[in-house]
Amino acid sequence: MSERRVAMVTGASGGLGRVLVPDLAADGWDLVLVGSSQERLDGLAANAGLASERTTTVVANLRDQAAAVSAIEAAYARFGRVVALAHLVGGWTGGIHVGRSPDDPFRDMIVQHFWTSLNVVRELAPRMIDAGFGRIAAVSSPMAATPEAGMSAYGVGKAAQETLFRALAQEVSGTGVTVNVVRVRAIDTAAGEAGSDQAYATSPAEISAAIRYLFSDAARVVNGDHLGLHGGR
Repeated sequence: MSERRVAMVTGASGGLGRVLVPDLAADGWDLVLVGSSQERLDGLAANAGLASERTTTVVANLRDQAAAVSAIEAAYARFGRVVALAHLVGGWTGGIHVGRSPDDPFRDMIVQHFWTSLNVVRELAPRMIDAGFGRIAAVSSPMAATPEAGMSAYGVGKAAQETLFRALAQEVSGTGVTVNVVRVRAIDTAAGEAGSDQAYATSPAEISAAIRYLFSDAARVVNGDHLGLHGGR
């Protein structure tokens, strides 16, 4: 597309954001960085050498709908548009078994993965549809489909998130907007080393490449899909 390209990155100051954000900047994107700490967002922008005229930071708790709406409104006030979303909000709870399990871990994972996603996309997707173009990509996990023992709460949260994105993908079909997820089992900087216990982990650089592909014109017909970056496990 020939118009200004503006990408919003939620959960931007985490480990994955520290790789994806400078990659997107190098690709020519203007950036809206959303996170929970102004100090961490400022550090990310400084370490990545981001130009202030092409970057804005927003502190927001995306678990809160009003905060999510305010973050998007701030992005539009600064740049006038957002044409891509990388939803990197993470977090997991392990060691939770279904039998006699407490409620809180399930509630927390559903809020962390489903509600943060919903609060952003239900405000942003209609704007993208009106503009006739948009790219939405989220990081998920194969646990959404095949959770392991002790990962029930996390699996439920990710399954709810993926169901939301698959439904949204159907709703935006034919509008110029696409919605996809990247499934990652584990993120590790030493991923892929021969003989490593992390042989099925994925590096931040690999995840960044997948998201950038989904943002590209080459991926215009990829919608409602999941890219598996977990070695088939």
